[in-house]
Amino acid sequence: MKFFWGLLFGLGLGVLIGLLIAPQSGEATRAQLGEQGGVLLGSGALSDEIRSRANEALAQGREVYSRTKGELSERLTKARSGEL
Repeated sequence: MKFFWGLLFGLGLGVLIGLLIAPQSGEATRAQLGEQGGVLLGSGALSDEIRSRANEALAQGREVYSRTKGELSERLTKARSGEL
């Protein structure tokens, strides 16, 4: 999971740096990004795949959260009762 967040952070940082040193004006860049974003959102297969992957990642995150919360609650109960 750390790798995934690092990858997203690196991607975001790369995009930011690219926008800052881009050879065209900000207005032209924003217009171009808006057009490309519209194309990506308009293509059903790509947006469905992205939505599917996001839902899978969300389900996995909820599962890890639930499991970790349960384990920590159990340890806290044991620690309070003096079993640890």
